[in-house]
Amino acid sequence: MTRLLHLDALEAEGVFLMREVAAEFERPVLLFSAGKDSVVMLRLAQKAFAPARIPFPVLHVDTGHNFPEVIAFRDKRVAELGVTLEVASVPDALASGRVREPADGSRNRIQTPVLLAAVEKHRFDALFGGARRDEEKARAKERIFSFRDEFGQWDPRNQRPEVWALYNARIHPGQSIRVFPLSNWTELDIWQYIARERLELPDIYYAHEREVVDRDGLLFAVNEFLPLRPGERPFTTKVRYRTVGDASCTAAVRSEADTVERVIEEISATRVTERGATRGDDRVSETAMEDRKREGYF
Repeated sequence: MTRLLHLDALEAEGVFLMREVAAEFERPVLLFSAGKDSVVMLRLAQKAFAPARIPFPVLHVDTGHNFPEVIAFRDKRVAELGVTLEVASVPDALASGRVREPADGSRNRIQTPVLLAAVEKHRFDALFGGARRDEEKARAKERIFSFRDEFGQWDPRNQRPEVWALYNARIHPGQSIRVFPLSNWTELDIWQYIARERLELPDIYYAHEREVVDRDGLLFAVNEFLPLRPGERPFTTKVRYRTVGDASCTAAVRSEADTVERVIEEISATRVTERGATRGDDRVSETAMEDRKREGYF
């Protein structure tokens, strides 16, 4: 009897979910931030439908506070695969008055209404997300098929049972499903798969010299979206990013890991999740992520 290796089993599950969604839903879309998790999802989509093209578009919620390396990689990867890129623009929503600039400068919270407007505009009924259960405790409450109501809201007490590999895809008009093909993956699995598949990533995932400032124990890059506070002194050190969110709230970690093999060694030894180590927006409260998810966040 043939036994699947660990990564083979995870890949097979992801491919199955991609095909299941394409068969069950009319207008699926893949949320693509150009981060490592969404890069892996694109690979799963490639394998699910090869030799045909990926049969659904990708959607990026652009806050306007992105690292330039990430946007450049996004456009390059989309062009290579020949997929349609839809952009839900927070700057456009600010200009039109649909959302307001938060006082703290972080646009994470106002991504949600922009995302929901894009879902309504394009009538997306299934959204592939790259969330993993090891990222954050609110993520661990998700099912693989996560039901969202007519307002895009998530209620962890109103999720559907998932017995074996059976998923309930029935929805009424206006409702949608978030689908998480990476639910059973860990950060280490992601990096091992990246190594196996030789996947390219934005350069900021690997160690490099960058000017940063230490703010409450987190190393934030000095940039136009993060004005220095009185008394703060920037310095240059070798860092890398474990996740690629907004430049205004995503911190780097000190690192010498400049290759995928060295990153895997580093991840194998760490005991702090990537969001816990790098995301300032999750420190607002104990339930910061869950509160945003209830409103319709990724």
